Amino acid sequence: MRLEDYSLTSLKLSTHLPVPPAPVPSVAEYARSLRVTRKRYLPIGAKFAISCAIAVVWAFLSYQLAVRWIADLSALIGPITAYLAIFGIAILPGFMNAFMVASLLLDRRPRLTAASRAELPPVTILIAAYNEEASIADTLRSIDAQGYPGQLRVVAIDDGSKDGTAAILDAARARYPWLDVILMPQNGGKSAALNAGFATVKTSLVITIDGDSYLYRDALANLVRRMLEDPESTAAVAGAVLVRNSRRNLVTRVQEWDYFHGIAAVKRIQSLYQGTLVAQGAFSIYRSDALREVGGWQHVVGEDIVLTWALLEAGHRVGYAENACLFTNAPETWSQFIRQRQRWSRGLIEAFKSHWRLLFKPRPSTMFIWWNALFPYLDLVYSLVFLPGLVLAMFGHYHIAGPMTLVVLPLAMLVNFLMYQIQNGMFREQGLKVRRNVVGFVFYALLYSIVLQPACVLGYVKEMVLRTKNWGTK
Repeated sequence: MRLEDYSLTSLKLSTHLPVPPAPVPSVAEYARSLRVTRKRYLPIGAKFAISCAIAVVWAFLSYQLAVRWIADLSALIGPITAYLAIFGIAILPGFMNAFMVASLLLDRRPRLTAASRAELPPVTILIAAYNEEASIADTLRSIDAQGYPGQLRVVAIDDGSKDGTAAILDAARARYPWLDVILMPQNGGKSAALNAGFATVKTSLVITIDGDSYLYRDALANLVRRMLEDPESTAAVAGAVLVRNSRRNLVTRVQEWDYFHGIAAVKRIQSLYQGTLVAQGAFSIYRSDALREVGGWQHVVGEDIVLTWALLEAGHRVGYAENACLFTNAPETWSQFIRQRQRWSRGLIEAFKSHWRLLFKPRPSTMFIWWNALFPYLDLVYSLVFLPGLVLAMFGHYHIAGPMTLVVLPLAMLVNFLMYQIQNGMFREQGLKVRRNVVGFVFYALLYSIVLQPACVLGYVKEMVLRTKNWGTK
């Protein structure tokens, strides 16, 4: 169901909606009240051009080194297959890594000088919950502890939970005056729950939070300030999502590095070029008028990426607030993890089905759309060519995985080093400390892709053959 299909009469609210507040200053007026200090600033276009040039040079040199490798492999499997294999294993990943290194080195974000507790615009938080009785109370407590310096309203939508989630939310209303609860008559999916909550929103800014999350201090204020600081064309800003249950087992220890390293760095780079590709539902802020413009959340598996791409296609900008931290529960078994990444991969295909025109939109962030278009090919080559090549290498056959594959290792190590340094600096600013997790890092660096990329391939295939659009792991 789309946003316009919802009306208040079709929903069961466990409390009366508050009277809409008196008119407040617009988001733009609040943004103008913030003072931003900028040192000498290199334009976005120049950063993009420099990063592209460095990446092209690296890819060209890599190709020159790989010519003999391609020739030897061509003799075995043919030239076309050999070129597809080597470009997917080494040349394109090398280009991407070189671009990331250059972009991270060039990224210099201005700092706000406004008082940390200055009054901020009213916001509404939407929490779509399904069977979250074990965590929803903690999520509400973390919101209450924020002390957000502005008007705050939280709408928790129970999407037909079969456990005690609805009862916990109903009891919480007495404790939290800012909380409203919507009880969906039956399970309709996350997008249906979010649209039901959004139909009641009166504020110009709306935030989404998952029901198993915990907000770190000042996360709400930092997310709103990033929205206000960014250009007026910004329609959404993604927060920084980190792993809350990282001490549980090896599966969560490995994912701690993925969220801390890989996902955060990619979002930071995409934001630098004014086009973060996923404002994740777990923690993001949106302009309400922009959400209404694109029709809210669609009934798809990857509702957050499809919504983000709709905003980008409408001409809006999507940013990233690296200092707005939220901790969420990651999958605790490999089977749950694989289902999660299959869902994310299905969401990517859904986004291309609906918003393929972004491939031809002239803006720096279009490069990342093309990267995403290459992911099925890269994941397929990794799963069906490189992994078998590793097995062959164990028996002395180095046609696929051999000495030339080592060329990408120094650059990959540099990318990981820069990611760590940047994230560690952000942690220090927030009063956080990077936990010692050596075992998790070793598995993340050496073995993570062996599970991740075949799981993504399965997700692409499933989206091609399945029509079900159910709630899944995040």
